[in-house]
Amino acid sequence: MADGSQPNYDDQGENGEEKVKVICLGDSAVGKSKLVERFLMDGYQPQQLSTYALTLFRYKTKVNKKEVAVDFWDTAGQERFSSMHPSYYHQAHACILVFDVTRKITYKNLPNWFKELRDYRPEIPCLCAANKIDVDYGITKKSFNFAKKHNMPFYFVSASDGTNVVKCFRDAIKAAVAYKQNSTDFMDEIMRELENFDLETDTNGKNSQEDWDSGMDSTENSEAKDGASGSSGAQSGKKS
Repeated sequence: MADGSQPNYDDQGENGEEKVKVICLGDSAVGKSKLVERFLMDGYQPQQLSTYALTLFRYKTKVNKKEVAVDFWDTAGQERFSSMHPSYYHQAHACILVFDVTRKITYKNLPNWFKELRDYRPEIPCLCAANKIDVDYGITKKSFNFAKKHNMPFYFVSASDGTNVVKCFRDAIKAAVAYKQNSTDFMDEIMRELENFDLETDTNGKNSQEDWDSGMDSTENSEAKDGASGSSGAQSGKKS
């Protein structure tokens, strides 16, 4: 890794472990790096991929009693340029899409990031995380239709106090392994587990949904027409 080259996730690890890649997407300053660091705490080895101005955090765990080496990829601020380098998506097995509940624009930009993800990785499992709920826990009483519309597992999380961070990242790891093994069973299991939670958020009323989802459809429609996005959103780059 010293030369900044990218790992090959088709190969097994040095000790025969499964290797998977999990990427985080979202606007700048939504807390992607902080979430990764919160999950890993002291048990990670950050490595710089200087060629692409990216950082990965390596983590070892077990899934179904099998050793797994996980690389969590961090944008290292690249999202400020409104588009990710294609290498960021290459061989990714799962994605955590993050927005900041204190900045509505980061939620409205989710369709832009999701479109770019699907341009490069059409089928990998994607999970959605609403970060910084510690600022106002009342936000957990609101409903967010973007994740439901795209059949994504949804998590209220806090990098600050750790709420749901382990759950979200463990589910992402399991989903990545299941995807690499050509299985959809685990994503179905995640969705079943979260069904009750989704029903609870739905009972908070139509006004709550409008508070956070007004303008989402127009954002997606305009993006589909001209591919444009705001300075803190994503634009689909050309594949190379």
